[in-house]
Amino acid sequence: MTQRSIVIGGGAFAGLGLALALRQGLGQQIPIVVADPALATRPSRDPRATAIVAACRRLFEVIGVWDKVAGEAQPILDMVVTDSRLQDATRPVFLTFAGEVEPGEPFAHMVENRHLIDALVERAQAEGVELRATTVADYQLRGDGIDVTLGDGNSIAASLLVAADGARSRLREQAGIATHGWDYNQSGIVVTVGHERDHGGRAEEHFLPAGPFAILPLKGPRSSLVWTESRDEAARIVALDDESFHGELEQRFGLHLGEIRALDKPRAFPLQYFVARSFVGERLALVGDAAHVIHPIAGQGLNMGLKDIAALAEVIVDAARLGIDPGQADMLERYQRWRRFDTMAMGLATNSLNLLFSNESTLLRSVRDIGLGLVDRMPPLKNLFIRQAAGLSGEVPRLLKGEAL
Repeated sequence: MTQRSIVIGGGAFAGLGLALALRQGLGQQIPIVVADPALATRPSRDPRATAIVAACRRLFEVIGVWDKVAGEAQPILDMVVTDSRLQDATRPVFLTFAGEVEPGEPFAHMVENRHLIDALVERAQAEGVELRATTVADYQLRGDGIDVTLGDGNSIAASLLVAADGARSRLREQAGIATHGWDYNQSGIVVTVGHERDHGGRAEEHFLPAGPFAILPLKGPRSSLVWTESRDEAARIVALDDESFHGELEQRFGLHLGEIRALDKPRAFPLQYFVARSFVGERLALVGDAAHVIHPIAGQGLNMGLKDIAALAEVIVDAARLGIDPGQADMLERYQRWRRFDTMAMGLATNSLNLLFSNESTLLRSVRDIGLGLVDRMPPLKNLFIRQAAGLSGEVPRLLKGEAL
């Protein structure tokens, strides 16, 4: 086969991670190009943080990125789940998760996005990935390839175009790939909080009627919050002055870690669910939010995208080593079969959890609390859930096992 470029539209976690995985597996013989206007902004100023599950940490380790962020990564050593109303005096714990997926390996780490993005960019530059601070403006198919036109006017002859350009993917729209899903009429408020006492690596998920209130530990006496409210209530809360916002925050966070304070400006993001009707088109593959968006209730959104790139990279590298064009329809269909069922299953699970917990029903509350209590008393079932949450169940791509391509 003619060794044409692989072009990736989108330079966030999925796009850069895929580029590095392909560079490692393919060597220098096939040019890898990542195009994203955001690449012009360095260092990153993204204030958010992300839970990186064990399988995805292994991926970052294999592609040579994890060592650069490990010092800033906070292992999640314990997790507690409560179910209560906002006005309740106490929040009884119904379920706890503690332990490791393997000796010395926590099931997840919290990492600030800016550290991880900067490490990915630095590694990509060192590995010879071509980074273009521009968009993928257009593309034209031809029999044996795809001509990709960038926003700066340059054109690249490629064998495959990967859409990693987010939930509002222009590349997905240009390919005519529809999505199906719905809006939750909820928003996730994201803010970093400082507190007096050490969190001890404990994450907390408080299920409140409006939605989950997650406290996720960061390095030092800080935590990242993902706080779900109805769309209108979230807009009201983020518009409050500092004193009023502190009152709303303290009512939900509590004082178990001492005095608290918001360390950055809270921001609200609309929550929705959708899955692309197809993860592939002609010489086109969708990954990450371009292919699917799920509710953050289980903290799996970004990790699902990283599973996409691990599977796609394995398919591409296996094809190239056999001399097969990785843009061929049967190669891309293998990727779609691999990822679509897992994506649909996770979407169904997160949607069901949101329906089950984000409501005022006393009956549903009793049923779910009994269920949580039963799971808490069944160690084998808890261990199964931990492995599922860590991304280590099912047909796992090699990169997620910690194996090089």
